[in-house]
Amino acid sequence: MKKILAFLMAGAMTAAAFSGCGGSSSGSGSQASESKTESSQTSAASGSSDNDWSYIADKGSMTIGITYFEPMNYMQDGKLTGFETDFATAVCEELGIQPNFQEIDWESKELELNAKTIDCIWNGMTITDERKANMDISVPYMENKQVIVVKAENVSKFSTAEGMKGASVVAEAGSAGEEVVQGEEFFKEAKYLSVDSQAKALLEVKSGTADVAVIDYVMSIGTLRAGSDYADLKVVEAQSFAPEQYGIAFRKNSSQTLTKVNAAIEKLAKDGKLAEIADKYNLKEQIIVK
Repeated sequence: MKKILAFLMAGAMTAAAFSGCGGSSSGSGSQASESKTESSQTSAASGSSDNDWSYIADKGSMTIGITYFEPMNYMQDGKLTGFETDFATAVCEELGIQPNFQEIDWESKELELNAKTIDCIWNGMTITDERKANMDISVPYMENKQVIVVKAENVSKFSTAEGMKGASVVAEAGSAGEEVVQGEEFFKEAKYLSVDSQAKALLEVKSGTADVAVIDYVMSIGTLRAGSDYADLKVVEAQSFAPEQYGIAFRKNSSQTLTKVNAAIEKLAKDGKLAEIADKYNLKEQIIVK
């Protein structure tokens, strides 16, 4: 009987020993999994600090977020053209990559940038302190301001704050124009409505559904020329707002990409290529990179 009891106790101890090994193995696997996860997170964190150039170079292309408006990016005879189109193409050529232009919703531009549906915002983007805090931005390359556009016969009427009382004013949502309308005393008595593009703002004035559009000065150069669809609209020369500069926006911590793009811009400026592109679209006087 003692031998039987001893045998049973030995079996129980062996089973307990195997059970202990199993628990230890499970714990070890859990620690290994946690270690692997931590390692992956560390790797991702270190990689995210400045991996944008590798990401772009590996693709061989830069996806450029744009909206359509003359003279920056617009369709002509079924082909994309414009100052920013030519400028971006020239920079990409210097970098040895292909430009891939993609239309975006301007209000969602930063979301698209951070989601990597685009690699940069290159579309007459005003440099602001808020944008500099949230994105990496290139050297400024062009001067701009916000101007009032009305039907030619209404230029005198809307040249003063008094005349702006009760006027219906439109600007692109999320744009510098919208900031001007919402922040300037001049528009305090006006009725404001946001639209989804600067082109739509001009269309509203042309069709008579709005009295005033607040848009980029550079856009007025491209769209209000003689013979254009908007030749009957005029800039109110007596008023302008928010002197500003344009830059190209990249994701935060994209210093390698930014350095390469800035170097390419400076080379194009020194070679005279940038001035040549700007002159093609009547924007030579707005260029500030020499």
